Amino acid sequence: MAEAHQAVAFQFTVTPEGIDLQLSHQALTEIYLSVLRSWKKRLIRLKNSVITGVYPASPSSWLFVVIAILATMYTRSDPSMGLIAKIQEHLPVRYAQCQTVLSAVLFSTMLWLSLIFTMRMCLKQLLSYHRWMFEPRGKMTNTTKVWLTLVRIFSGRQPLLYSYQGSLPNLPVPAVKDTIKRYLESVQPLKNPEEFERMTSLAANFESCLGNRLQWYLKLKALWASNYVSDWWEEYIYLRGRGPIMVNSNYYGMDFLYVTPTPLQAARAGNTLHAAFMYRRNRVPGTVIPLCAAQCERIFNTTRTPGEETDSVQHWQDSDYVAVYHRGRYFRLRMYSAGRLLSPREVESQVQKILDDPSSPSPGEEKLGALTAGDRLIVNQMVRSLDCIEKAAFFVTLDDDEQGMMGEDPAASLDRYAKSLLHGKCYDRWFDKSFSVVIYKNGKNGLNAEHSWADAPVVAHLWEYVLATDSFQLGYNEEGHCKGEVDSSLARPQRLSWDIPPECQEKIAQSLSIAQALADDVDFHVFSFRDFGKGMIKKFRISPDAFIQLVLQLAYYRDRGAFCLTYEASMTRLFREGRTETVRSCSNESCAFIRALEGGEVGDNLTSKYFLKQSSEKHQSLHLFCLYVVSKYLGVESPFLNEVLSEPWRLSTSQTPVQQVELFDLVNHPEYVSCGGGFGPVADDGYGVSYSIVGENMINFHISCKHSCPQTDSHKYGGLIRQALLDLQLLFCPDQKDPSKADLRQTKKDM
Repeated sequence: MAEAHQAVAFQFTVTPEGIDLQLSHQALTEIYLSVLRSWKKRLIRLKNSVITGVYPASPSSWLFVVIAILATMYTRSDPSMGLIAKIQEHLPVRYAQCQTVLSAVLFSTMLWLSLIFTMRMCLKQLLSYHRWMFEPRGKMTNTTKVWLTLVRIFSGRQPLLYSYQGSLPNLPVPAVKDTIKRYLESVQPLKNPEEFERMTSLAANFESCLGNRLQWYLKLKALWASNYVSDWWEEYIYLRGRGPIMVNSNYYGMDFLYVTPTPLQAARAGNTLHAAFMYRRNRVPGTVIPLCAAQCERIFNTTRTPGEETDSVQHWQDSDYVAVYHRGRYFRLRMYSAGRLLSPREVESQVQKILDDPSSPSPGEEKLGALTAGDRLIVNQMVRSLDCIEKAAFFVTLDDDEQGMMGEDPAASLDRYAKSLLHGKCYDRWFDKSFSVVIYKNGKNGLNAEHSWADAPVVAHLWEYVLATDSFQLGYNEEGHCKGEVDSSLARPQRLSWDIPPECQEKIAQSLSIAQALADDVDFHVFSFRDFGKGMIKKFRISPDAFIQLVLQLAYYRDRGAFCLTYEASMTRLFREGRTETVRSCSNESCAFIRALEGGEVGDNLTSKYFLKQSSEKHQSLHLFCLYVVSKYLGVESPFLNEVLSEPWRLSTSQTPVQQVELFDLVNHPEYVSCGGGFGPVADDGYGVSYSIVGENMINFHISCKHSCPQTDSHKYGGLIRQALLDLQLLFCPDQKDPSKADLRQTKKDM
C-alpha cells in the first residue's frame, strides 16, 4: 500500500490538542514537478507554434531584418520611404534616439511579417500545382522542373511536421458537371446499357435541377471553412455509425516481418512505449512532400466516446501515463517520474511488475473492453476508472499469445497474427482509443487504430518511427533487456478499481456476443510476394500502384467472372485539413484491358492506352458525398445521389505507405521490413485488400472477406493475385528465360 500513501499529499486528524497536520514531502515534490513539467510543455508548444507560425521564414530572420534596416539608417538613407518618420511621430517616447530605434524596429517587424505573408502566399500558389503527380514515370516536364526549383526556394529551411500548415491550399470545389461526367465514366463498365441509360437520365436531371442549388451551399461553406469536406466526413462516415467499429472501421499495423528485436515481452514494451513518447515529445521531421499534419494533433490523449445518435472524439492536451491491460486487469502506468520521461529499462521494470502481479480481475472487469467492440453503447457507471482509460496517452495490451511468422506453417501464422491485431479476443483491446499497442508474449508487437480521428498514413508515420527507434536507436543488451538503469524508488503501476453493477455486466455480455460473431466471420490471408517488386515494375515505365490495381481487378474478374465497383483510398492531405478521397479504379480502360488479356488480344496500343489513362484524375466521391449531406440538411430527396451513395464497394483497396521518413536504410537492412497492415471487408460479399510496396523486390498483401459469404475466399483470391502478378510480368517481359516462367506461359495458354 506504499503507493497509496504516496498519492496523498497531506493528512490531518482532529485531537483534543487541536489539528495534527502531516505533510507528505514526496507527494508535494511530485506535484511541484508535475506543474513544472506542464509549464515546460506549454513553453515548448509556444516555441513550436512560433517556429511553424513564421514559416517559411525563421525567428532569427527577424533580427537580420532589424539589423539591416538600422544599418541602412545609419548610412543616412531611408529604406522605408518616410514610413519610419511617420511611425516616429506617433510614438509616446521622449528621447529622439529611442524614438528612432523603436520606430525602425516596428517598421522592420512589419516588413518582416509582410515578407512572410508574401512568401507564404507564393508557396500556397506553388503547392496548388499537382500536375507533377500525373506525369509519365521517368519523365519530367520543364514546367515541373521550374515548379520544383521554386518550391525549394520558397520552402527555405528544413521543414518540420507542422511547417506547411499555413501554406497549404484549400480543397477546391469541383464543378457539378465535371463530377457527374467522371462518375458516369466510372460506372459505365459495371452496368448494362439499360441501367447506364437510366443512370445517365438521373444524372442529367440532377445536374439541371437540384445540383446547382446544392453546389451553391458548398461554395459558400468553402469560403469560410478550412476544408469543406473534413468535418462532415468525420461525422457522417465514422461517428454516426451505430454498429461495431471493431473489424468494420478499425485497422491494424504489424511488426517487422523477419526480425523480433527481443523475445522478452517486458523489454519490447519498454522500448516501444518509450519510443512512442519520444515521438510525442520531439519535433518529428515532416514527410518527403508537403502534407497537412492537422490529423497528427490527435494521435495521443484521444478517445472516441459513444453518444445517443453520434459519437464524439475527445482530445486532451496532455497525459503522462498509459492504460495497460493484462489477464483481465487494468493498470495505470505512469511514464514520467520527477518531471522526466522514464528510461526504456525503467518502463520494462514497471511492465514486468504488471506481468508478475498475481491479483485476479474484479467481477465484470476481464471482458469490460467488449463494450468498445460491439454496438455503440453509452455506459455511465464506473466513471472514474473509465475516465482514466479514456484520458490515457494510448492503450497497451500485454497479450499472453505468441504471434508472428513462425512455426511449421508461417503462412497460417501470419493469418492468425493479422486476426489477432484486428480484433483479438474482442475484449482485450480498447477499440475506442486513438490507438492500442499490443505486445505479445514472444516479444512481437503491433497496433490497432481507431479510424475517425485520422487516416492510416498518419498512424503509419508514428509506427514507422517507433519501430525504427526501437531497433536502431534504443536497442537491447546481450540478455535482451532494455539499456539503462532503474530508479528503485519508482511507485508500482496503479491497479484500477471497478464496481461494475449486474446490469452493466449484462451489457458487456451482449456486446461481446455481437463482437465475437463478427470476429469469427472474418476470413483473413496475409502473404508476401517476392518474385519481383516495384524495381521491375518501374522498368516497364508504369506506376507500381496502377499496376497493382490492375492486378487486383484481374484477379477479381477471374474469381467472379465480372467487374465490380472498386474503391482505392487516396489522400487529399496536399490540401489543408484533407482526409481521404476515393479513386474509382475500375474504369472503361481497365475493363477493356482485362477482357482483351483474357481473350489473348492485348497489344502494345491497348496496354499503353490503359496505363496512360490511369494517370488522369478520377476523383469525385467526396464532392458527391458533400452534395448528399447538403440535400439532407435541406430536406430534399435526390434519386441520383441516393443511388450513388448506396452502391456497394465489393473491392475496397488501400496502399500502406512505407518509409514516409527514411529513419533507416532498407538496402543495408533488408530484414527489417514491416509487413504493413490491413483492415476488414467493407461489403459482406466483397474483399478488403491492403498492400504495401516494400523496397524494390517485395509486395505485401492483406486480404479480408467473410466466411458467411460463399462467393468469397481470401486464400483463393490471394492465389489469383499471385497468378495475375506473374501473368502481367510475362506480358511486359515475354522473353523471360527462367524455365518456371516458360511453364507459366504454357499454363496461361492452357487456361
